[in-house]
Formats: sequence, structure tokens, C-alpha cells
Amino acid sequence: MGRYIARKLAVLPLIIVAVSILIFVVIRFIPGDPARLMAGMDATAEGVEVLRRKLGLDQNIIVQYWRFFLGALQGDLGTSINSGYTVVQEIATRIPYTLQLTIAAFAIAIMIGVPSGIIAAVYANSWIDQLVMVFAIIGASTPSFWIALMGMSLFSVKLRWLPLFGAGTWSHLILPSVALAMGPLALVARMSRSSMLEVMKEDYVRTARAKGLTKFRVYTKHALKNALVPVITVVGLQFGGLLAGAVATETVFSWPGIGRLLIDSVRYRDYPVIQGTVLFTVSAVVIVNSLTDIVLAMVNPRMRFD
Repeated sequence: MGRYIARKLAVLPLIIVAVSILIFVVIRFIPGDPARLMAGMDATAEGVEVLRRKLGLDQNIIVQYWRFFLGALQGDLGTSINSGYTVVQEIATRIPYTLQLTIAAFAIAIMIGVPSGIIAAVYANSWIDQLVMVFAIIGASTPSFWIALMGMSLFSVKLRWLPLFGAGTWSHLILPSVALAMGPLALVARMSRSSMLEVMKEDYVRTARAKGLTKFRVYTKHALKNALVPVITVVGLQFGGLLAGAVATETVFSWPGIGRLLIDSVRYRDYPVIQGTVLFTVSAVVIVNSLTDIVLAMVNPRMRFD
């Protein structure tokens, strides 16, 4: 087990470095000149060129990346062109909001998705199963931003039950977290159902039933643990996906998280903030996925040798 964990952890830095190179190169293809935006449309060409040299944008891309890489190793992701604050400060002020939203959405997806999928499997082909699957298909097929807009229209504009924008109280969190959770909730429910149905066909489940054990005991003691193995994988990947996918939800609800910071940075061509936020998000997703593999290996030791 120790070797498995060591291999997983050893690959992480290589993945993050490769991703940082890809991010750095792709960002340079975004249309617009950050020096011109920062200097203003009335600035002279000489003034823009001076600012470009000050920002290091006049150097070739290899030199720019090397400076970025050395700074990142020391915890310095640069300074925001737009605000003047360091990128680390910008991200640090937004992390609590993004984590709050992500954890709330994740909790909703797990607490509703897993039990719903298991109940649907236990009552397979019944009206309960069909009802759960209909809602799962709707949740998986509907974009989160559309759910967000419909929720705002109903609960904020018409009924006036919940705040429309911003953050601050628990009531501000309800609509964004529900909108963000719908996609993962549907996927977790479908995976839980599929996995539970697969396990219920195994010989040891039939043997347990033949010994006279009740359905509840067979399902909870024998079937559930093995059924949750693939669900754990999906759950871990969904948490990473929620971190990366909160951009649209945060934008619609003006939620002051990392996703909103990224959108604003792209608008102002703020290269350092774009690089820092994307690198932070991707690193978080990679780390969460690796931890998911480790947890999965603990639950199912046979996975360690795959």
C-alpha cells in the first residue's frame, strides 16, 4: 500500500508542471494586449511599450515561463495587472467562498444521490425506480446555468424567498449550491443504482438470502460495501469537477469565488491571475483525483495492483 501511495504522489508534480506549461502557452493566444488595456486606449505606443517591458511581456515565452515557474516554486504566482494585489492574495480571498459552495453542492449530491440510487436498485422496475431515473436524466441533461436562472426567476424574483445575488448568509448559498449539485447528483444516483444492481446479482448475495437473512441485512451488510466501490470513484471525480465547474454558477449568482475571479481576469486579460487561478484549480482537481484513487485502494485492495 505504501508503494502504491508513493507512486501516486510521485506523479503529481509531473502532471502539475505539464499542466502549467499548457496553461501558460494557451493563455498567450487570448486576443487582446494586457499592456494596452492596463495603460488605457489613450496611451501612446511608447507608453504601452514601456509598460510591456515592465510587465515582462516583451521577452520570449520561454523566459516568461521560466520566471513564472521559479516564482511558483517559491509561492509567488505574480501580481495582478488589474488590481495590483498578488495573485496569492487574490486567490486566498476567494477560496473560502468556492469551497463553501463546492462542499454544499457536494453534500447535496451525496446525501440525495447515493440513497436515491440504492433505493431505485432495491425497487428495480417499480414506479420508485422509474421516478428516480426520470429525475436523474433530467438533472444530467439540464445545464447548471439554466437551472440557476430558473431558480432565480422562481424563488428570488417571483416568490422572493431567497436572495438573488451575492454571498453572506446561508440563504445566499441555497440556490447556487442546488444548481451546481444537480448534474453530479444525477450521475451519482445513476451510478449507485447501476452498481447496486450489479452486486445484487452476485452469488454471495444469493447465498446470504438463502441462509434466511432479511433483505435489509443482506443489502446493508453484504451488498452495500461492494456497491460503493465504483461510487467512491465517481464521487471523488465529481468533487474535483465541482471545483472546476463552479465558474458558470458563480458568474450567474455573482458569487465571489475563484470561478468569478477567473472570468473577470479573462475580461481584463490579466495573465498572472488567469495562470494562477487555472493552475490552482487544476492542481486541486489532480490532488483530489489522486486521493480518490488512494481511498479506493484502501476500500478495495485488489485495485492497488492495477
